[in-house]
Amino acid sequence: MLRAGSVVTCIACRNLLPSRMGVKFRVPLQKLHPLSRAIHHRYTANNNPQRPPHCSAARHYTSLSRLPMRPPKSRSGGHGYQQHRSFWVARLAARLLKLRYILLGSAVGGGYTAKKTYDEWKDMFPDMSQYTWIVPDFVWELSENIDLDKLASALPELEDLAKLLPDMEKIGENFTFLKSLLSSGLGSEVNGASGLRLLLETTGESTLRATDIPPTSAAMSDSSEKQFKKSSDKEKVDQLQEELLRTQLKYQRMLERLEKENKELRKVVLQKDDKGIHQRKVKKSLIDLYSEVLDILSDYDSNYNTQDHLPRVVVVGDQSAGKTSVLEMIAQARIFPRGSGEMMTRSPVKVTLSEGPHHVAMFKDSTREFDLGKEADLAALRHEIEIRMRKSVKEGQTVSPETISLSVKGPGIQRMVLVDLPGVISTVTTGMAADTKETIFSISKAYMQNPNAIILCIQDGSVDAERSIVTDLVSQMDPQGKRTIFVLTKVDLAEKNLASPSRIQQIVEGKLFPMKALGYFAVVTGKGSSNESIDSIKDYEEDFFQSSRLLRDGMLKAHQVTTKNLSLAVSDCFWKMVRESVEQQADAFKASRFNLETEWKNNYPRLRELDRNELFEKAKNEILDEVISLSQVTPKHWESILQKKLWERVSTHVIENIYLPAAQTTNSGTFNTTVDIKLKQWTDKQLPHKALEVAWETLQEEFARFMAEYKEKDQDDIFEKLKEAVKDESIKRHKWNERAMDSLRVIQHNALEDRSITDKSQWDAAIQFMEETLQSRLKDTDSVIADMVGPDWKQRWMSWTNRTPEQHIRNETKNELEHLLKLHEDHTAYLANDEVTTVRKNLEGRGVEVDPVLIKDTWHQLYRRHFLQKALLHCNLCRRGFYYYQRHFVDSELECNDVVLFWRIQRMLAITANTLRQQLTNKEVRRLEKNVKEVLEDFGEDTEKKVQLITGRRVQLAEDLKKVREIQEKLEAFIEALHKEK
Repeated sequence: MLRAGSVVTCIACRNLLPSRMGVKFRVPLQKLHPLSRAIHHRYTANNNPQRPPHCSAARHYTSLSRLPMRPPKSRSGGHGYQQHRSFWVARLAARLLKLRYILLGSAVGGGYTAKKTYDEWKDMFPDMSQYTWIVPDFVWELSENIDLDKLASALPELEDLAKLLPDMEKIGENFTFLKSLLSSGLGSEVNGASGLRLLLETTGESTLRATDIPPTSAAMSDSSEKQFKKSSDKEKVDQLQEELLRTQLKYQRMLERLEKENKELRKVVLQKDDKGIHQRKVKKSLIDLYSEVLDILSDYDSNYNTQDHLPRVVVVGDQSAGKTSVLEMIAQARIFPRGSGEMMTRSPVKVTLSEGPHHVAMFKDSTREFDLGKEADLAALRHEIEIRMRKSVKEGQTVSPETISLSVKGPGIQRMVLVDLPGVISTVTTGMAADTKETIFSISKAYMQNPNAIILCIQDGSVDAERSIVTDLVSQMDPQGKRTIFVLTKVDLAEKNLASPSRIQQIVEGKLFPMKALGYFAVVTGKGSSNESIDSIKDYEEDFFQSSRLLRDGMLKAHQVTTKNLSLAVSDCFWKMVRESVEQQADAFKASRFNLETEWKNNYPRLRELDRNELFEKAKNEILDEVISLSQVTPKHWESILQKKLWERVSTHVIENIYLPAAQTTNSGTFNTTVDIKLKQWTDKQLPHKALEVAWETLQEEFARFMAEYKEKDQDDIFEKLKEAVKDESIKRHKWNERAMDSLRVIQHNALEDRSITDKSQWDAAIQFMEETLQSRLKDTDSVIADMVGPDWKQRWMSWTNRTPEQHIRNETKNELEHLLKLHEDHTAYLANDEVTTVRKNLEGRGVEVDPVLIKDTWHQLYRRHFLQKALLHCNLCRRGFYYYQRHFVDSELECNDVVLFWRIQRMLAITANTLRQQLTNKEVRRLEKNVKEVLEDFGEDTEKKVQLITGRRVQLAEDLKKVREIQEKLEAFIEALHKEK
């Protein structure tokens, strides 16, 4: 509209019929343009009551329909008509031409504004060409095996999609009006569309001046116009902002619906591919190849100098800040154990996210798949993760650096590798180890100091920012913020609790914390209930941000909210970092491989590169061969060894507890009775157990002997520790059959009951056995006495040695006791108290102070020697006593009952050795072989045990070579697949 002359009217109508012309003739209103006609009648007085004004037509044009109402001025008919009557035709033609330019300018300006608005909305959509990698290679081959026409028919029609598009004409009008409001001023002559104002100001005709309006009327109309325009502008801005938000949400819903349909189609395609419709082997996905490389590096990096600088997303945050919840939203499943305020993440958890037809999870070292769509499998998965965490924590510790590797697959999941770390704490509470805080810091720093690791810093938005610990730690590891993404959780609680919502804006703009980041995100991960599903959390998050003033007032941008946008951003950053660093890491391992191969060639040129597992298998075969060799031992050898060892074990008991007490008797009947009783007691309580001990020790010694023989053949000492450990553990586990002891007891008892010596050869054998035993015992006794009394005069003279004071006392005591034995050759085995006193007094008379205990101890050894000497003399006399034995020693002064005793012992030893040999060869050797196999299998499954037992530079070098080659091959395969995807 224009303010001109004495009339307020439309510029089109005023140019057609100026007030100065004073002509009573009027152009018919029906011949005017509809826009001009509508505007003219909108603001013209209704002088003709028979014709109502056409006001409704102007309401269809929103940019002009709310201009302020002005009181029309009465027309002055006939003023200046005579002066201009000859030029009205020319002026009419000029005004008609001007109307054409006005309409043309309006069309051009409106079209340009609509096109610009359309381009702005188009730029708001993400570039979907960057996400072509989401679709696997085989999808592009589907045209050969899948009817794409049927799939295309299932997609929505263009008409349905067109209904979802915004009304571009209405948006263009709104934007045109907004632009005119922002660009116009109080002194402007035009208050309408910007295109109209521009064309009107450039016309060559002089506009009607405002001086023709009365001052009072002009001031009133300016005041009312300003007030109405101010309120109208604010309403328009609010309406336009709400319209923009609604349009954006409409596009968001449309994208989500299309993504959901695309996910379903991809799921169908992947399921068909799993069923083998391509009849080819499905290759591993790119992220699976990358995850395998990381798994190998996690075991290798601690053993060699080549650092693991491959990217992964490290999730760090204060305890209970929502780290696990964010990771679960990215993985689209509630897979982690949960606790209110309690430390649940006790060790790093590496989660490999990839796309697949089914939503499943699987551990690296297990073949079981957990269906994440079933609550029972989810509960089992959470329980398994908790068990693995607790097992990884050593006794006395709270957290563990040992990594638990888990893979999660499902439709639409972004591909990346994340590591969930234990939450950073400020105080060690009751029940925690004293070094828990320092251990968590060291674990977090170990992962974050990787220059290619992406740090996902999680901050709880519901607590004061000043209480944050993790931000200082992150700023130390990444001062420039080149690989950090900041995530503010629990924004719903933050908006409710904070008095100033602008504080949230400061956080997401990076102005509050002393750290820098690549991007800032605000998310909501549920209402805090552990029973919420992922879908319900997504709905709650979307509803919150739709109604939140943070987004409506512009404090947060649309791309900074929701975990979905966060997941896309993290995935993009992860793959960008992977592409930039993986080839450099591959070159480093290539150089390491060359160095290791050179060292092997120089130090072990004639040996194969056997790693620890291969060496263990070689040692395992050798040990089993040695065990099998036990079955080749002859029965004669077994019995000889067993009989000899058994007699060495029981000979002292036979001499001291059976033969010596029985020899103190006065007649043969008492001797035999005493012997029978002693043998029965010995057989019932000790003899079978001693025999089994001897058999088991013999088996061990033979086993060790065969292993030593193999060791002499093979000079490689790598297996020495392993063989010794296998032998000890096998012996420790081996237990003799309990039934064998009962049967052995019966056999031994029957053998000792038999007193019949059938021929002279058996008698001579018993004599020889008795003589050898007595001579051996006598020799041992003489040696003990010599040690007690010290060197004799020859040794002192030849060796220049002297007796100790104790030996001198012992020697004096020995001389006194020998004198007593000469006087009483048939003395009993024990000294009487008065005899002890007599000996002590005699020694005191010679100036030797002696203790009664020493006297008795010396007497025991002297009497044993005296007894053994007498027994040997008696044994020689009994060599010709077999004839008297057959006659039961009737009419003979010679009694050889002691020979019969030794024959019974000798026969029992032979029968026991034979019985033990049968048990060894028939059962125990096989059981030992079985035990050895079990021990080897247990050691084979225990990696730490193998590292402990198979050591040496050669082993370590072979291990490093194997690892480096495997890593290099995996990296090359991954890089090749990465280039193909590009």
